[in-house]
Amino acid sequence: MKKLWLVVTLLTFSVFITACSNSEGDEETNTNGNTESSEEMNEEMDNESSESGEETDHSDMDHSSSGEVPEGLEEADQPTYEVGETAIIPDGHMSGMEGAEATIAGAYDTVAYVVSYDPTDGGERVTDHKWVIHEEMEEASEEPFESGDEVTLDASHMEGMDGATATIESAEETTVYMVNFENTESGEKVENHKWVTESELRAE
Repeated sequence: MKKLWLVVTLLTFSVFITACSNSEGDEETNTNGNTESSEEMNEEMDNESSESGEETDHSDMDHSSSGEVPEGLEEADQPTYEVGETAIIPDGHMSGMEGAEATIAGAYDTVAYVVSYDPTDGGERVTDHKWVIHEEMEEASEEPFESGDEVTLDASHMEGMDGATATIESAEETTVYMVNFENTESGEKVENHKWVTESELRAE
């Protein structure tokens, strides 16, 4: 009888130990599974952040130019800011412009457009780019373009701009200025920047 009781006790103890081992194994599996899942999620988030960081930042590009202007662009008769005068750019349309002192290198009467386009070099789509003027459109005629019109850009302010198909977002008949200024963030000198509109300047 004692032997039978001992056998039953041993069997019960063995079953208990086995059950505990399986439970620990399951917990280990679950823990490892969760860890892997968490690592995968973190990796995906890192990849998404990296991809968003690859978006082209046109504000950091070199905005200097040769100073050549499109054929047919007329100089302003009585610009608010004459060539050689200085003005302040209170709120620029690119980083490093804000608060810069600009020296006027040219003043022209035209229509300035805000455009969106896909660069010809395969870069990210550029939205609401300021500014492209009427004389920098291949299809330009005497009549200005309207919001929603599709045009071909004949300008090289940015890489991948020349020859790109663009959509007109808005138009403004104004005096545009070509300006020289010092980037307020990098300290680099920008020469013959195209373009700054009259509304973007104020007297010193």
